Amino acid sequence: MIIPTEPIGSIPRPQGLIDAINACGNGTDPGLDPLFDTAIRDTIERFAATRSPVITDGEQRKYHNFWTYSVEGLDTTMPDGFRLPFAGGHARRMPRLRSGPFRYAQYADRYLDQALGYARVPLKQAVISPSALSLMYPDEGIATYSREAFIEDLLQEHVKEVRRCLEKRAYKVQIDFTEGPLALQLDPTGTLLESFVDLNNLALSQFSDGERQHLGVHTCRGADAQGKALSDVDCAALLPSVFQLNVVNFYIAVAGTSDPVRVLEVIRGHIKPHQKVFIGVIAPSDPRIETPEEVRDRVLEASRYIPLKQLGTTDDSGFAPYFDDTSSTRDAAFAKIRARILGTELASAALHGGRK
Repeated sequence: MIIPTEPIGSIPRPQGLIDAINACGNGTDPGLDPLFDTAIRDTIERFAATRSPVITDGEQRKYHNFWTYSVEGLDTTMPDGFRLPFAGGHARRMPRLRSGPFRYAQYADRYLDQALGYARVPLKQAVISPSALSLMYPDEGIATYSREAFIEDLLQEHVKEVRRCLEKRAYKVQIDFTEGPLALQLDPTGTLLESFVDLNNLALSQFSDGERQHLGVHTCRGADAQGKALSDVDCAALLPSVFQLNVVNFYIAVAGTSDPVRVLEVIRGHIKPHQKVFIGVIAPSDPRIETPEEVRDRVLEASRYIPLKQLGTTDDSGFAPYFDDTSSTRDAAFAKIRARILGTELASAALHGGRK
C-alpha cells in the first residue's frame, strides 16, 4: 500500500462493560480490570482481522471520555465546569479546577502497557491537547493558584504524557484538538483559536524534530450518542490555524462534512511541504457502511489536491469518544474500518505509477 492509513482511536465498548461501569459508577474501579482486559484483547484481535497496518486499543479504558480521562478522579476538581454544547440541545460538562497544583490523575501510556501485550502491528495512542484541558480553569480565577501557574503545570503534564507514550514505543501520538472548531463557534474572530494554537505550540516546542515525526493532531467537530457536538464551521477559518501547529501529521475530517471538496481545496492551499495529511474517508456518524469503492473514489479525489507523498487516510473521528456512546456498534465500526483499508488499497493500486 503506497498510501498509509490509520484509525483515529475509539471503538464502541462492549455493552457488558458499559453496564458494569454504570453499575459501579466509577470507570477506574480495579474490579473492572478483567472486563477491560477482555475488551482490549477483543478490540486488537478485530483490528488484526481487518488487516489494519496501524491500530489502537479502541480507548476501551478511557473514562469518562477522550477529553477528561487524564483528570478523572482528581480531588481538586468540581463537576460544574465548562459546558460543551451539542447540536441536539444537550450538553456535557468538564470538571472545574478549584485548587492547585494541577496534575494528571493518569497518563495515557498506561493504556499502552496493556495493549502492547496483544498488539502485533504498530500501535498509536491518542492524548488530549493542553488547550482542551485549559478550559478547566475558571474564568473567575483561583485565589491561591494563578492562571499562569496553572498553564505552566498543564504544559508540563502534557509533555510528560506524550514523552511517556513515545518512550513506550507508540508508533504515533495523536493529539486530539476537537476544541479547535469549538473555539471558532465561541469566538468567530479567531482570537480564541489562535490562543489555543499558541498554547499547544508551547508544548510542542519541547520536542525534537525527530520526535515530532511521530506526533499528529486530529480535528473534527465531535459527537456523542445523542448527536454532533458542533455544527459545521468554515474550514477556511479553521484549517489555516491548524496547519500552524508544529507537528508533521494531521488527521482531518472530510467525509462527513457538508462540502468535502471545499475542505480539500483549503488543505491544498495551506499544507506545508514537510506535513502529511490523513483525510477522513469514513464518516462514523453515518450508520451506513461505506463500500471500498466509495472510499477509493474519495481517495482518488483527494489525490487531485494533495501530493501522494503527503496523503494518508483515516476516519473522520473515533467511533465512541464517550464511554457510554452506543450510537454505533463494534460490528459496524470494524466494517467501516475494513472498508477504509480495502478502499485505500484500491486507490493505491489505481494511483501506482501515477504522476504524483
